[in-house]
Amino acid sequence: MFGAIPLLIVPFILYNLGLLGIFGSGDDPWATEIFSVRMMSGGVFSMTLGDLIVLIALIFLFVEVVKSTRTTNASIMDHLLSTFVFVAYLVEFLLVKGAAHSVFFTLMVIALIDVLAGFSVSMRSASRDINMN
Repeated sequence: MFGAIPLLIVPFILYNLGLLGIFGSGDDPWATEIFSVRMMSGGVFSMTLGDLIVLIALIFLFVEVVKSTRTTNASIMDHLLSTFVFVAYLVEFLLVKGAAHSVFFTLMVIALIDVLAGFSVSMRSASRDINMN
């Protein structure tokens, strides 16, 4: 049952929690530096909260693409729910002032890639199931 729930809803929820001020108040909570490491080259690697949420979304995208290779009846529901998640991203991007941010746009594109990859993989695997005489 929980396997059909799209994992890309998690970054969507995390972003909205950030808009509510859970991760700190300010104009741009996504620019908050989480950690920085001095590299051997002398440069400094730093990760912001926005970078972390995009990284989480990319990991979930990989899991979603692997899930889309299943050829069960649940995969149709999974694709439908993934489409709803993308539509939620799109509506929020267009209508909510706080969603007009590059981090949210990147998350929305990741959700779009999830939808397109899911349908592409399903159609490709379905074409192999059809025998032509």
